[in-house]
Amino acid sequence: MRSEAGSVEQFLSELPEERRSIIAAVRAVVLANLPSGIVETMNWGMISYEVPLDIVPDTYNGQPLSYAGLASQKQHCALYLMSVYGSDDVRREFESAYESSGKKMNIGKSCVRFRRLEDLPLDVVAKAVAAVSLEQFIAMHERSQSLRKSRRSTSTSKQG
Repeated sequence: MRSEAGSVEQFLSELPEERRSIIAAVRAVVLANLPSGIVETMNWGMISYEVPLDIVPDTYNGQPLSYAGLASQKQHCALYLMSVYGSDDVRREFESAYESSGKKMNIGKSCVRFRRLEDLPLDVVAKAVAAVSLEQFIAMHERSQSLRKSRRSTSTSKQG
């Protein structure tokens, strides 16, 4: 469920108590391990952890680079870890540690879905959030931008 809240505090206050306590606990872990330079805000209808536009103004969609996100969906909570899924090595390490925790992993393309706080290995989340520095994340973005531009120029030259 996409929230229209204008602040993190408003977002939290609109959640049912059970969801609020889950999201607040995961948020505390994220904030305690968030690399320097990443800021917490509301974007995309969820709590968003982003690289401010004054640090990286040239993004593919004109929005801040999304490092992570925390949402309350209809049937579950979701932790989006774009920082983890931007690197095959970091992703493999995260998934291996998650599996080793004994918790059932329910993942999507860039998110971990969970219904209860007990379903999420918070120590693995903490390590994952801290795994990619601001500088490394920006470098990932720049590599993906270069790849995108080279694909566009290749497809354009094939058409001509």
